[in-house]
Amino acid sequence: MRYAGKVAIVTGGGQGIGRETSLRLASEGAAVLVNDIVAGRAESTVAAIAAAGGKAAAFVGSVAEATDTEALVAAALERFGGLDVLVNNAYFLVASTLEGNTPENWNSEYDVTLKGAFLCARAALPHFVAQTRGAIVNIGSVNGLMYFGNPAYSAAKAALLSLTRSLAVEYGPKGVRTNMVSPGTIHTESPAWVERQRRDPDVFRKLARWYPVGRVGRPADIAAAIAYLAADEASFVNGTNLVVDGGLTAGMPLMAEELLAERG
Repeated sequence: MRYAGKVAIVTGGGQGIGRETSLRLASEGAAVLVNDIVAGRAESTVAAIAAAGGKAAAFVGSVAEATDTEALVAAALERFGGLDVLVNNAYFLVASTLEGNTPENWNSEYDVTLKGAFLCARAALPHFVAQTRGAIVNIGSVNGLMYFGNPAYSAAKAALLSLTRSLAVEYGPKGVRTNMVSPGTIHTESPAWVERQRRDPDVFRKLARWYPVGRVGRPADIAAAIAYLAADEASFVNGTNLVVDGGLTAGMPLMAEELLAERG
């Protein structure tokens, strides 16, 4: 029960990594304010937490709007009497290629993925500083480290790593730790993956060939990393990027196999 008596906000908590993270933190004792842009998704996560005996509430709003992020933090303080952890998980993804991008959808991806994390941190920081403690965990991606398509999303995730480091250095002396988790491919029910599976039901098996562990990730894999970074046991971890990708960015096994085959 690492989070007994603590309060957490999880953005994009209605599905995928956000939902699993909300469930994980609540299972360890946290009161969780589940944010999502879709009311039904947030309420579904809250219902699952309540069914397991945990404590949670839903907050519907856009992280791209400063008024919503300020209200989000205020709701945590009012409903649960405090705030200890902020998980910036919300993101937006539209186009998979540069050619497919427009200025409008490029801005939309940045507004949620990058500006949303900034606005949520900006709203939470005064409270964290006043109590001289707090943990922020930003959810990045291997897309921010290497090219895997989705250029606007990837650029926003790369910028989010820089923001993570800025927050860690500027607010670390004030008791606020900021870290990042960068997942590889995670099997979720997000619209992008649902569409990919519609076009190719075998997509996750094909992608698994690129992972040294032999599979793609699960939301629980990322929730576990987030739960560690936000906990008191990680009190000396600040400004790091924890890559949770099954070894994807460590090397390319298929390429290595071909090279070995060529050498006989």
